Amino acid sequence: MSQFRIRKPGPADAAALRALMSDPLCYGNTLQLPYPSMQLWQQRLAGNDPLHHALLLETAEGQVLAHGSLWRECAPRLAHGASLGMAVQREWQGQGVGSALLQAMLDLADNWLGLHRVELMVFSDNAAALGLYRKYGFVEEACLRAYALRNGRYEDVLKMARLRPLPMHGAV
Repeated sequence: MSQFRIRKPGPADAAALRALMSDPLCYGNTLQLPYPSMQLWQQRLAGNDPLHHALLLETAEGQVLAHGSLWRECAPRLAHGASLGMAVQREWQGQGVGSALLQAMLDLADNWLGLHRVELMVFSDNAAALGLYRKYGFVEEACLRAYALRNGRYEDVLKMARLRPLPMHGAV
């Protein structure tokens, strides 16, 4: 995977992330609205929310291919968990980009944020995403029927989660 670099996005990435999320395949398979503005992405990237952790994946030449975010829960009794969202450029789907980004997101969650639970929502007909998430240990917890409006229709969404065993004190 040395052909890819993973890094934290910055304000200069607003245009690339807006372009990524302007693709109907990307926003149509997330809970984002179509036609994201440049201002929206500039605001997201300018924010310093300590509960939001974003990564992007780019080629060695700097072309942004994917974006992912973890939103840590703020309630004290839920602080061991976060919600995950990600999107991959249409032309790069099925080429290891999603796997590389998800591995980095889970490494961040497990080894740097100390999260025990990472959860997500995915449209029930998004077979590629379901396969990717299952490959990395996510399991379905619920089917939310007619949960999200997409292209004028209410669609089912699956709630999935991945639990990591809590580390033991002194364990090697």
